[in-house]
Amino acid sequence: MEIRRIGSQPSGKGSSDYFTGTVRLDPLMETADPARVAAANVTFEPGARTAWHTHPLGQTLIVTAGKGRVQREGGPIEEISPGDVVWFPPGEKHWHGASPTVAMTHIAIQERLDGKTVEWLEKVTDEQYNS
Repeated sequence: MEIRRIGSQPSGKGSSDYFTGTVRLDPLMETADPARVAAANVTFEPGARTAWHTHPLGQTLIVTAGKGRVQREGGPIEEISPGDVVWFPPGEKHWHGASPTVAMTHIAIQERLDGKTVEWLEKVTDEQYNS
């Protein structure tokens, strides 16, 4: 058994290479092989969002606070709220973030495949975010 105490892992800032706006990343867990799950608590300030990306084994988001947006390539922007659970299948191109006026926090859960949990792509433009 392993217990990770609150505050034992420092918060980090989302890299401007992969995020637009102010994003805080709080790691929750990253298991050692042969397990492969990783999870983080992610907070997006209003208007902040990820770049387009995919996950080799999919991703689950559990919204815990605020109001957010998610979109898969070719689909409409969907509003998300606390208690909503979002599943992106393996390889599905998508983005997620806060609404324009309200911050959003979610727990992001994904698994490693060959050492990778994510493939980052181009940034979501303001036009795409506001459409």
